[in-house]
Amino acid sequence: MHPGARIRRGRPTTSSSAPVGPADRRGASGPDRRRAGRWTGRLLGLTAVVVGLLWVFPIYWMVNSAFLPTNRLRRPDPTFLPVDGTLSNIRRVLADPSFFASFRTSLAVTALTVTVAILFAFLAALAISRFRFRGRRAFVVTVLVVQMIPAEGLFISQYQMLDGWGLVNRVLGLTIVYVAAVLPFTVWMLRGFVSGIPLELEEAATVDGLSRTGAFFRITFPLLAPGLVASGVYGFLQAWNEYTLALVVMTDPARRTLPLWLQGLVEANRATDWGVVMAGATLIAVPVIAFFLLVQHRMTAGLVSGAVKG
Repeated sequence: MHPGARIRRGRPTTSSSAPVGPADRRGASGPDRRRAGRWTGRLLGLTAVVVGLLWVFPIYWMVNSAFLPTNRLRRPDPTFLPVDGTLSNIRRVLADPSFFASFRTSLAVTALTVTVAILFAFLAALAISRFRFRGRRAFVVTVLVVQMIPAEGLFISQYQMLDGWGLVNRVLGLTIVYVAAVLPFTVWMLRGFVSGIPLELEEAATVDGLSRTGAFFRITFPLLAPGLVASGVYGFLQAWNEYTLALVVMTDPARRTLPLWLQGLVEANRATDWGVVMAGATLIAVPVIAFFLLVQHRMTAGLVSGAVKG
C-alpha cells in the first residue's frame, strides 16, 4: 500500500444476521398479546358476573317472596318483581311473640359464642405462634384432627354431658357446644394472622423503651384487628345459623333459636305459607347483613398497614 494513501472507513453496515433485541421480538406479537389479555380479562369478568348473579338470585328470590301474597306465590308463572306487594307477611311474623323470644335466645347464644371463642382462640394462637414449648406440635395436630370429626358423631355424648350438668335447654349449655365447634377453626385462622405479623416489630418497640406487654398491646394487637374481625364473622355466622346442635340441646319450644323457630313455622300448618316463611327468613338474615356491613372495612384492611405509619 502506498504510504500516502488514505484508508476510507465507511459506515458499518447492519448484517441480516445481527442479534434482534427484546423490543424487536415483541414488536409484532405485542399488540396481539395485549388484545388476547383484554379478551381474557373480559371473559373472566363476565364469568364472575354470572357466578355472582347465580349466587345472589336465591337471596333475591327470598326477599321478593317475602312481599308477595300466598296466592301469587302458588301461581305456575313466577313473579320476579314484587309489584303491588304486601307487608302482611312481615306483620304476621312480627306479631308472633315466639319470634322475639327466639331472637333473644339466638342473640344471647351468638354473642357469648363469639366473645368466648375469640378470647380462647386468641390466647391459643399467641401461644403456638410466639412460644416454643413441649407438646406444641401435638396441640396443632389435635386442632386439625378435631376439625375432621363429624359433628353428628358427638351428639349423644354432648347431650349426656349437658344433661348431667343441668344445662339442657339453657343458653349456657348451647354456648358451650357452639364454642367447642367453632374454636378449632378459629384457633387455626388466628394462628395464621399472628404468624403473619413480624416479631421484629415488638422487638423494635422494646428497644424504644416499651415493655413486652406494652409492645404487644400497642403494636401487635392493633394489627390483629382484621384477623379478630374475620374470626368474629365466622363465629357469628356459625352460631346464628346453626340448626342441628340447637335441635339436640334446645328441646323446649320456649327455648328455640331462630332456625328452630323457622322450622316450627314451616310445620305449623299442613299447607306451608311460603310468604310468611320467606318473611321470617329475611328478618333472620337482616342481623347477619348488618353485622357484616359494620365490620367489613376491617376485614379488608392490611395486616401490617400500621407498621409503616410515622
